[in-house]
Amino acid sequence: MRSVMWLVLLFSTLTHAANPLQEAIAELQPSSLAAAEQRAELAWFAAAGKPFAGVQVRVIAEHIPTHWYEATVLAPLFSRLTGIRVIHEISGEDDVVNKLRTQQQTGLPLYDAYVSDSDLLGQHFRDGQVLVLSDFIDGEGASVTSPTLDLADFIGLPFVTAPDGKLYQLPDQQFANLYWYRQDWFERPELRQAFRERYGYELDVPQNWSAYEDIAAFFTEQVGEIDGQRVYGHMDYGGYDPSLGWRLSDAWLGMAGVADLGLPNGLPVDDWGIRVEGCRPAGASMARGGGLDSPAAVYALQQYVDWLKRYAPPEAQQMSFNQAGNIAAQGHVAQQIFWYTAFTADYTKLGTPVVDGEGKPKWRVAPSPRGAYWQDGMKSGYQDVGAWTLLANTPLRQRQAAWLYAQFVTAKSVSLRKTLVGLTPIRRSDLDSPALLAEAPRLGGLVEFYRSRAARRWTPTGANVPDYSGMASLWWRQLHPAISGQLSAAQALHNLAGAFDQHLQVVAQRQQNACAPQLNPPRGAQYWLPQPGAPWPQLADERPPGRTLKYQEALRAWD
Repeated sequence: MRSVMWLVLLFSTLTHAANPLQEAIAELQPSSLAAAEQRAELAWFAAAGKPFAGVQVRVIAEHIPTHWYEATVLAPLFSRLTGIRVIHEISGEDDVVNKLRTQQQTGLPLYDAYVSDSDLLGQHFRDGQVLVLSDFIDGEGASVTSPTLDLADFIGLPFVTAPDGKLYQLPDQQFANLYWYRQDWFERPELRQAFRERYGYELDVPQNWSAYEDIAAFFTEQVGEIDGQRVYGHMDYGGYDPSLGWRLSDAWLGMAGVADLGLPNGLPVDDWGIRVEGCRPAGASMARGGGLDSPAAVYALQQYVDWLKRYAPPEAQQMSFNQAGNIAAQGHVAQQIFWYTAFTADYTKLGTPVVDGEGKPKWRVAPSPRGAYWQDGMKSGYQDVGAWTLLANTPLRQRQAAWLYAQFVTAKSVSLRKTLVGLTPIRRSDLDSPALLAEAPRLGGLVEFYRSRAARRWTPTGANVPDYSGMASLWWRQLHPAISGQLSAAQALHNLAGAFDQHLQVVAQRQQNACAPQLNPPRGAQYWLPQPGAPWPQLADERPPGRTLKYQEALRAWD
């Protein structure tokens, strides 16, 4: 028996080795390309890879389903097709950022490419260490750039294009934070009646934080139990972990209304609370014209702390991003204001409590409600764009081979199949494909979101942050004391704003760039608060009446 199995494996290996193109075509179905177009594109990769046969490239990405598919399926497929050996490592997001930072600081050749967030764009175009892809495509990378790359088809291209108009990264996957809720519970007549009697309006999709809090209190404190199970009206996380920083920096303040109007991030004050004069970061504290310790920011952090402690499962206070990601899929959470669509695959599995017997979700996603300081014209939420990033000092042959792999896993031949596996779309052609439209009913509104114009108002961190890898860790280290009750929200944000100002001063000495930080002199909050725009003075009423919309009306609000 063992010898028979060995022969089967040997035959399979020889078949794959003999027909790598056919193997790729068989795996990469469906495709947005016609059969002949897909074959031609994959044949181009096979031919372009031949001069690099035997070259080994090492890349790293964070652990989400999309990257697992790349590492376990697409990397071996690419290797058999081109002869280029790919080591596709999967690690935590913080580790990816730290390794990129280490390679930039030391010059050690740790990896040939990174799939790292477009949040680092402001650092990339100021530091000058990242390969400028638009220049590479026109120069040393021309011979290894696919004629079917079609940059205009990438929906996230504006998020990886710097203020200098150049392309620094190539989108690999995208996911947004949206409002998630149990539509089946919201439609129960007895719950709708009880909510209406208590709060005076309908149990539907919340449009502001007041309504979200009312719904959270209703399910946690008034309902308490559904079908014999303890339920909660809110889910989040608060553990002492780097992911707490992403949770708060990834537009939580923007959703509250801390920043100025304007896309992608508010101008002159962005959703990190950093004031930018021209393209130069000028300070984060109110003393220098920033908004990081402003009344709106204090309101945002205090709401986060209060909701976590009062309405979420008790264990959530100690959880990290990955630990909390699929908790609502266990079936005991009514809503989540900030739900990463990267977890959609976990929430569509048959047999889970949030999927019915026909494979359709009992949940839906909708636009997240906004805080009391939010105004029309501000960004509406955060969108993560994981993007291929190559360093300028990587040897040319390694850069070219890595660029081939980056294009392969984002090519039209591949991207629709990858989107259906990981549910992190990057191409307009995939969003318009019959295959993805057919899947839309089981994805709870995800496809509708990405096909709407509103997706442009969910944006990454943006180009105003000049040293993301150095500043990102300040968020969780400085703000966790407020989550744990050691400091007030105002004290923690005051400390964070001061740390940001100090860090910006250090960066200003390092960066030799016309857009390097140049801090405003400290003038005090009393000078800046009366000025137009952010930082905004404290509202007389930070809890306006709750407002909800029916689901279909909430979808139309996206446009």
